[in-house]
Amino acid sequence: MSVAEKLAARLPGIGERGEKGDVVSVVRLHGIISPSASPLARGAINVSSVESALSRAFERDRLVAVALVVNSPGGAPTQSALVAERVQELAGKKGVPVLAFCEDVAASGGYWLACAGDEIFAHPTSQVGSIGVVSAGFGLNNLLERFGVERRVHTAGANKVRLDPFQPESPEDVAWLRGLQAELHEQFVAWVRERRGDKLTGDPDVLFSGEVWTGARAQELGLVDGLGSVRSVVAQRFPGAELVLAEPKKALLARLGLGGPMSAGDRVLAAIEGVENRVTWNRFGL
Repeated sequence: MSVAEKLAARLPGIGERGEKGDVVSVVRLHGIISPSASPLARGAINVSSVESALSRAFERDRLVAVALVVNSPGGAPTQSALVAERVQELAGKKGVPVLAFCEDVAASGGYWLACAGDEIFAHPTSQVGSIGVVSAGFGLNNLLERFGVERRVHTAGANKVRLDPFQPESPEDVAWLRGLQAELHEQFVAWVRERRGDKLTGDPDVLFSGEVWTGARAQELGLVDGLGSVRSVVAQRFPGAELVLAEPKKALLARLGLGGPMSAGDRVLAAIEGVENRVTWNRFGL
């Protein structure tokens, strides 16, 4: 056995000529899609939180593809769009394909992220879809009265307190919200049509109804291209390629294990956001 052959046997990924093999970068997009991260949430996806991971992924030497592993029940539409646009921008500069993989759930904004991939794969049991828009809140208009609290709000502009949870819901505010939702839904549908094109085989009234399907059914509807995990698909597409996880950089204080104390108000807000995120995950049994 030659020296090169012995080296190749001892160090997988190095060929007979001493050259390293191809690389597929893996970026995990896991969590609620939100402009900010809550300490009690299971992570948060936004263009700031994933920028360093995406940059590292596309800067790899010998890069042949980037894999997006999506596990998200959705969230903020703007952040969904910004992250997807950033993926496409980097892929265009590097000239490599992007493969998206739906794990437990890629719903709503999570599916928006998956559509940044040139191809989408899912596990047969994954939950995929939810191409729609939802808004949720609480009606607290009777709460203050119950405790004898008077709320005082002063505005300049008739519509500055639309859908105020401490005021009775008005038909005009609901009509405004429905109009906003309809516009966002149209943009979501347009994005899916742009990315999936003729691959979509289902009835549009069904596809864009906000329904969620298993990965197996999503393949039949053209929402995903195939079934499989990131390891199985990459092994078939790029034999011998090395999967390399691209992780985001941690802030200096986080690396040192330090962080400023949270105020009582911040803790309350974080707890509320954590509950809302928990409810979002629970919609999919997770």
